[in-house]
Amino acid sequence: MSVEFIRSFCLSFPHATEKLQWGDVLCFKVGGKIFALLSLSSVPPRLMFKCEPEIFAELVEQEDIIPAPYLGRYKWVSLERLDVLPRTDTKDLIAQSYGMVAAKARVGRTKTGRGNTDEIKPTRQKSKSRRACK
Repeated sequence: MSVEFIRSFCLSFPHATEKLQWGDVLCFKVGGKIFALLSLSSVPPRLMFKCEPEIFAELVEQEDIIPAPYLGRYKWVSLERLDVLPRTDTKDLIAQSYGMVAAKARVGRTKTGRGNTDEIKPTRQKSKSRRACK
C-alpha cells in the first residue's frame, strides 16, 4: 500500500480534507477533527488512526502496530509499516475511524449545533399587551 493510495482513499470520504501539519505529518480531517495521520518523514511512512477500544486492544498485540505516540490513550494506533495489515483491513479501519470522528465533528450542523433545523420548535413569545394601571 502506498502513501498516494492512502491519501486518495482518505480524501474520498465526504467533507474530508488534508493539511500538512507539524512539518511532515499529513493530517486527514472531517469537520476540523483528525481521523487519520500519515507521517511522511518516517522511513517507512507511518499511518495512525482512531479505533474502537476492542479493536485497539487486538491491534496493538500484533507486530509493528503500537499505540500512537501522544494519542494511544485515545485509542489511536500507529502502523509502523503501511503493509502490516491487508489492504482491505486497513481501508476498513480508516473508514471506521472516519465514521467515529465524523459523528463527533460538526459536519452538516448549523451554528446552533443542530443538524436538522426542521426539528427546532418555535419558542413561545411573551405577550406584549400590558394592563393599564389605575
